[in-house]
Amino acid sequence: MIDLFVKAVERPPFIVVCLQECERMNVLLKEIKDSLTDLDAGLKGTLNITEAMENLALSLNLNKVDDSWSKVAYLSKKTLLVWLDDIQIRCAQLAAWSEEFVTPTVLWLSGLFNPMSFLTAIMQITARATGLPLDDMRLKSSVRNEIDPEELTELPETGAYCNGFSLEGAGWELGRNGEQGYLTEMVLKELSPVLPVVHVTSIRKHERVLVGMYECPVYFTTNRGGANHVTMFDIAMESEDSDDKYWILSGVALFLAPE
Repeated sequence: MIDLFVKAVERPPFIVVCLQECERMNVLLKEIKDSLTDLDAGLKGTLNITEAMENLALSLNLNKVDDSWSKVAYLSKKTLLVWLDDIQIRCAQLAAWSEEFVTPTVLWLSGLFNPMSFLTAIMQITARATGLPLDDMRLKSSVRNEIDPEELTELPETGAYCNGFSLEGAGWELGRNGEQGYLTEMVLKELSPVLPVVHVTSIRKHERVLVGMYECPVYFTTNRGGANHVTMFDIAMESEDSDDKYWILSGVALFLAPE
């Protein structure tokens, strides 16, 4: 118990994010369990069939996430069966994370209800460590060359390793000799290439590098804009002479939860 307290004091923002995510997942799981229990009782004749039960039964038959579930769930356009598999992976990550409140070596950012809360926690930790105001901090994203998160076995000294990003409108060329990769033309029939692990850190706003970088929007689902917008990442282009307008016109973006 003392060890857990020490860890909580060391990195409280990450602990807060973990607890918030667990709470929201518990709300979702309770809604799923209660609604299915009621539907089962209604079909057996021990409860009167309500409109909510009829809607749930119809959603199950159509392989669709019921509205009563989606209201307390994360943003998603997945079909029901794929969505349920997704929940199991999310629960596994939260269970491992909350066991001793040790942040995963590579966090599956797509598995969070509110991914921006984790990214904000990175800025909070950096601001506290450096004594700088949070308002002066911004995110810095460096795409590594590891596609498989298991290749990374140790936490970074600063920031966090995140994965779960898919590209749209462009391809990705892995770096060589330790260099960072860069955006390329789309590969035929590869509509949503997976981005390698991203090392997300925090820097002061005036330290941001603009040359050779494309300011790429990050969305939760393919419904761009509105509540789907998460943040902006600076993604490397092939060279400092590359024109970011080309990628803007191509509609290049990152997605956490594509269909």
